[in-house]
Amino acid sequence: MMMDNYMGAYIDRRMESLIDEWQLATKRDVNNFVTRLNALADEIVRLTEVENKASAKLSALEARAKRLEGMTR
Repeated sequence: MMMDNYMGAYIDRRMESLIDEWQLATKRDVNNFVTRLNALADEIVRLTEVENKASAKLSALEARAKRLEGMTR
């Protein structure tokens, strides 16, 4: 009985560290998992659009640099 009380108190004191160390999910983590997953999916779409725009701008800049390089020769 004394050992159970000691272990219970130890676990209570170290619960946050144990969750982190063992990479356990808490009820809060699980409850908003779908919301966080949807937010990540939306962010991926947004980042893909940004990447596509940046790639198009880079291609235009490269083409312009080649034209300018040809003018200086």
